[in-house]
Amino acid sequence: MRPSLMYEIKQVELAVRALMDEVLRPTGVTALQYTALTVLARRDGLTSAELARNSFVTAQTMTDMVGALERRELIVRTQDPAHGRRLLISLTDKGRTFLEEHAAAFAAIEEQMVSRLSKEERTSLHDMLNRCRAALADH
Repeated sequence: MRPSLMYEIKQVELAVRALMDEVLRPTGVTALQYTALTVLARRDGLTSAELARNSFVTAQTMTDMVGALERRELIVRTQDPAHGRRLLISLTDKGRTFLEEHAAAFAAIEEQMVSRLSKEERTSLHDMLNRCRAALADH
């Protein structure tokens, strides 16, 4: 009997996570923190709650992560000019540099992951995963 698709997806996630941890271990940045930095690279100026949702962690976990990333000077929190009580999180130049320094290693992990797929299969995989994500978001 074949394993379920959810099991296989989890196995891919665990394999990717292990490789990410290997790359990041010397830096002291966790895979979850790295994910948050990549989210900010795409969508700068998020609140902690927005960043948590987009990084797939709880608000409490994000609070801890924001503190750690801020201490490392990879992010900065600034007051939202439109809503004085909201703090917006942005990458610092040091945060952008960190991502740039590790981009090739993470691109290599992704390339390794899809190395046995054709260009068309890679495109289809992106499409199918996005449709799966959207279907679950409708819940």
